[in-house]
Formats: sequence, C-alpha cells, structure tokens
Amino acid sequence: MLDKPVFKFFKQKSDEIDLSPDVVKERRSLLKEPVEPVDLEKATTIKDLVEAWKKGGIQSRRIAECTIVYENMLLDKDRPTVMLGLSGALIAGGLRKVIRDMISKGIVDVVVSTGAILYQDYYAAQGFRHYKGTPHADDERLHDLYIDRIYDSYVDEIGFVECDDRISEFSAKLEPRNYSTREFLHLMGSTLKDEDSILFHAYRYGVPVFCPAIADSSIGIGLAGYFRWAKEKGKPTFTIDVMKDNYEIAQIVLKSKKTGSIYVGGGVPKNYINDAAVMLDYTKGHSYAFQITADAPHWGGLTGSTLDEAKSWGKVAKRATRATAYAEATIALPLIVGYILQKGVHKERSRLRFSWLKDGNLNIVRG
Repeated sequence: MLDKPVFKFFKQKSDEIDLSPDVVKERRSLLKEPVEPVDLEKATTIKDLVEAWKKGGIQSRRIAECTIVYENMLLDKDRPTVMLGLSGALIAGGLRKVIRDMISKGIVDVVVSTGAILYQDYYAAQGFRHYKGTPHADDERLHDLYIDRIYDSYVDEIGFVECDDRISEFSAKLEPRNYSTREFLHLMGSTLKDEDSILFHAYRYGVPVFCPAIADSSIGIGLAGYFRWAKEKGKPTFTIDVMKDNYEIAQIVLKSKKTGSIYVGGGVPKNYINDAAVMLDYTKGHSYAFQITADAPHWGGLTGSTLDEAKSWGKVAKRATRATAYAEATIALPLIVGYILQKGVHKERSRLRFSWLKDGNLNIVRG
C-alpha cells in the first residue's frame, strides 16, 4: 500500500512568517466578517434579498448600502428634506409607478428631473403607452411608421405630437407672468387625473418638482408651439424663470435642518441638487446621499463622479452618510424602494407642507 503523500512546504513557509501582536490584531479586525452566500430558500421578498446582500459583495452589497443610507435618512429625528434627482429612460424602463410610489408614500420631499421623464409621465397620463421593442430595429422604417425608439422601447410619435399640442393649449391658458418650473409643473399636474402619474401625485401631495433644463425636452417643444402661437396672435406670453427656480430650491435648503439627496443617473438633476446645497451660502452640504449610476468616475464626467468628490465643493457634508451603487437604474431603484416600503420605514414619517409666498419665499410646515 502506497503511503499517502503529505505536503508541508507551504505550511512550513507560513510558520516562518513573523506575526507581531499588532499584525495579529489588524488581521483579526479585517478578517472578522465573512461573506455569506445568498440563500434563495430564505430570501423570498425584496427585503429578504437586500438584507442578504448586506453580507454579500460587489454591487449587491453597494445596493444594500444605499438602502442603509436611505433608511437612516428617513429615520433621522431631525427630519431631513429628501431630494430626488431623476435622469435617464426611467419611464420607458418601467419605473413610472415606482417613482410615483416614492411621492405618494412620502419617502421623497422634492423632485428634480429631466424634462423627458416628466413629459413621458404626462404622455402616459393622456392614455398613451410605451411598448416593448428591440434595440435592433430598422430605425428608418420606424421613422416612416411614426414610431420613436428609446433603446428597446417604442413610443407613438403621433401621441407625442398630440401631447405637444395639449401642452401648448394648457400654456395658452396661463396668466402672462413669470413662473418657476415648479409653479408651471404644479399647475400642469393639476390637469391630470391618472393615479399612476408622477406629476399628478406631486400636485396632490404638494411635492415640489423642478425641471431646470425644461427647454431640453418635449415639454419645451410644446412651449415653443405656444410661444409661436402667441407671437403670431400678438398676445403676451408668460416666462419660465430659471432664476426663480434657483431661489425657490435654495429656500428649501435654507429652511431645512438637514437635507438628503438621491441621485438616479446624473446630468442636470444631480448637479442641480448638489448646487442647491451651496446656492445661498449654505455650507453644511447634504447630510445623506446615495446614487445609482452606470457611469465610471475616471472619465471625469458628472454622472459617474463620486460623492466624495462632491465634498470638495461643499455640496456633500464632510461626514455625510453616503453610498454609491454602480448599477442600471431599472434594476437597482425598485430593489432599494421595495426594501424601504416592505420594511415599513416610511410609516411614521411626517409629510412636509410647502407654503409658497408671492415674493418667492417659503414657509415649511412639518407634521
């Protein structure tokens, strides 16, 4: 019978390593939390899965860390004002009701969005739909069929044109004066009755919605149609006053003991929420922040920029609780929001009531 070979070469080498007490202590501190495998027999809800991810790794743990930041933000006794930045093809990706639920359940207090997201919410509120398509479509043929493509979704160009005209018609009824985008979108939301609409629920609950790049959207196309009509008829026009936007969102920050920020994607909404923290000499920065981004920081662009980078500008507080998930929003956001709602973190949270004065100033009533 052959002897079983015993290899001790590597063990002998390891025995030669001199582990000082300090090294032993440091090793123990670093090797104390094992990665635990996800048990899908136990993780049967979104809450269960995200809880399991807290002991996982890579982007699953990053998503779990975002939920921790969000939970702390919502449970803070100082009642931070939570600002949500939205960019990307979120409506086409199926997140309309997720965002609507964030408003209706009271887990966001202020929304800053691209015009495209708000326009597509308005489009859906008019009874039009997004449709499953393919990124490999014949786009020239789609053009001839009056179908627009958003990656793997289709929208009805004829429906878009109808919505442009409806926005023009709505605009023609407004008093010719200066409006912030918040005022304009609040009034636009008042015309809707769709229970799944972001704008309708923002109007219902008094949640301010800002769109600092409103002209860069199909809402802007509707406004252009109204402006052309007014000029041809010799009628006075109203003005979207972006400086009024700046003053209004800065008032929200100044009158909040703390603020928290959520960035879905990047672009103008992310930068605008960041700028709001320093717009009127407010230097504390956001106390909480988390972001979902599919971009990387090493390209130097805003969308992938880290929350630590924002500290250098004073936009995120030096000791802010923060997290970043490098993930696609249609996957990550429902998981984060689903965790919060299934855990019931929001149930005892009071709503803010914003009372806007004619001079652009603001009173915030809590509770």
